[in-house]
Amino acid sequence: MSKAGLVGPFGSRDQLLMAALDHACEVFRAAVTAPLQELPPGPARLGRLIDGWVDYLADCPFPGGCFITSASAELDGRPGPLRDRLREIVAAQRRALIAEITAAQAELPGPHRPAEEVATALVGLSMAANQEIQLLEDPSAPARARTTMHHIAGLST
Repeated sequence: MSKAGLVGPFGSRDQLLMAALDHACEVFRAAVTAPLQELPPGPARLGRLIDGWVDYLADCPFPGGCFITSASAELDGRPGPLRDRLREIVAAQRRALIAEITAAQAELPGPHRPAEEVATALVGLSMAANQEIQLLEDPSAPARARTTMHHIAGLST
């Protein structure tokens, strides 16, 4: 297929990339966050979120693993509409994660690290896990990430 044949239906290369980014977010949502809708906010839901996230990383449908992680590394220093859209997506996901952590902490004995700090640690662990799964091909990475993420979130001792 020619470049024009691929890009044509989208109008521009940037619009094609924007559509790919939005599709990747929908795939993540369907795999990780949509299954949580039946659970009330709290520790069980946060635990399921972490488990779904790690499962997604371990069996990611995209070559190279998490599309958002890859796009973030590629676009974080490149101004433009695609980076702006990615920033909106990542910020929204971060706000949702902080809300899940806050709800879980409300039911767990304290003291707790600030939810924003826990979110940063969880995102960092997911990025490290993606690298260990994809680049290092480490079969033990998902289990290690799951255990560490549950611990950081205060869901295990």
